[in-house]
Amino acid sequence: RGRKPVHWSPSSRTALAEAELEYPDNHVSKSIYVAFEVVEPSESLQPFHSEQDPVKMAIWTTTPWTMPANLAVAVNPELSYSVVQHKSTGRLVVATDLIETIAKKMDFSEDESFEILVTLKGSDLIGTTYTHPLYERNSPVLAGGDYITTESGTGLVHTAPGHGQEDYLTGLKNGLELLSPVDDVGKFTIEAGEKFVGMSVLGEGNQAIIDALQTEGALLKAEDYGHKYPYDWRTKKPTIFRATDQWFASVEGFRESALKAIDTVQWVPEVGKNRINAFVSGRGDWCI
Repeated sequence: RGRKPVHWSPSSRTALAEAELEYPDNHVSKSIYVAFEVVEPSESLQPFHSEQDPVKMAIWTTTPWTMPANLAVAVNPELSYSVVQHKSTGRLVVATDLIETIAKKMDFSEDESFEILVTLKGSDLIGTTYTHPLYERNSPVLAGGDYITTESGTGLVHTAPGHGQEDYLTGLKNGLELLSPVDDVGKFTIEAGEKFVGMSVLGEGNQAIIDALQTEGALLKAEDYGHKYPYDWRTKKPTIFRATDQWFASVEGFRESALKAIDTVQWVPEVGKNRINAFVSGRGDWCI
């Protein structure tokens, strides 16, 4: 028995397995770019940070409602990052390969872009501490894994161990708390703060977080983002990723015998065999 983030359906109040999820094509999330102000820069960031011109860590997420559970920002130690500045944003840390993409999102004038102050490795950012814009809480910038790329976002990953698998593993490695201030019906608990308690994270709670970030001057941009998102196959309503107490089977203990057993079964349709093979081969803990 353990407490881990799982796919959770607020509409049916239950954890769901991968096979119980659907991914409709027309889902649109509200995505946000947010700036976390640095309070203690790493040695490499020190020359570019001051009280007058603080450096900020720029993150991107498609789940604004997970912001109350943010406990770290993860970077890829091998990626290239830059400190950039513009009069409308101040000084931001972003992945070097994404500077132009992010500049376009910021609605600068046609002839304007970011000024690059310095370029450094992700490993140079580790050890930096930033403050949460909505809570009196300081958190670290730490090393994430290969899941941090420059395909989208900013190259810095908002890390909420109670609301994501990679976030959970990064948190485990770094001793982060498992904060998940959301109840069984998908509403904020008091842990999210009095301002948000009782609000639906997939409804007014999501918008309330965006508004609060705007009020605090931490919101860089909010926009609609169409992507595949998991829905409950029974209720046809969106799910969330949420840490709950569940029973897990450790697949390590029976992986080989399970893979052999799969070969002894006649699968209808045959493609089902590939799917279960992939599940058993790649799964660490299986939520039962």
